Amino acid sequence: MLQRPDPFNAQCPTRRVLDRIGDKWAVLILILLEQETLRFNELRRRIDSISQKMLSQTLKSLERDGLISRRAFATVPVTVEYALTPLGRTLAGTVAELTRWAEEHIGEVEDAQRRYDRGEVAA
Repeated sequence: MLQRPDPFNAQCPTRRVLDRIGDKWAVLILILLEQETLRFNELRRRIDSISQKMLSQTLKSLERDGLISRRAFATVPVTVEYALTPLGRTLAGTVAELTRWAEEHIGEVEDAQRRYDRGEVAA
C-alpha cells in the first residue's frame, strides 16, 4: 500500500508545491495567465510592485515546476510569452477558488484584524 505524503514532515516533497502556491507572486501570475498568454513586460506592468528580478525568478520556478510554459520568438529584442500548461490550468482553478474566497470574506478578515488590534477577545 502506497503511503500518503506527510506535509508536516520537513522532507516531504509536497511542501515544495505548497510553498509555490503560498507565494503571492506565483499566485498573481497564475491568475493572470489563466486569462491569457502574456509577455514578460505585460506581466510586470499588470502586477503592481513586483520587481523585474522577482518576476524573472518566479517565472523560472513556475516553469521548472511544469506549471507554465515559456516561448521565445526570434525578434529584436527577443519576445517571450508565458502561458499555463495543462498542469498549471488544474492549479489555476484551485487558485481562482481561493481568490473568490478572499474577495467574499475580506470584510470579515479586516473586521477581525481591527478587533485583534484593539485587544478585543475573539468570539
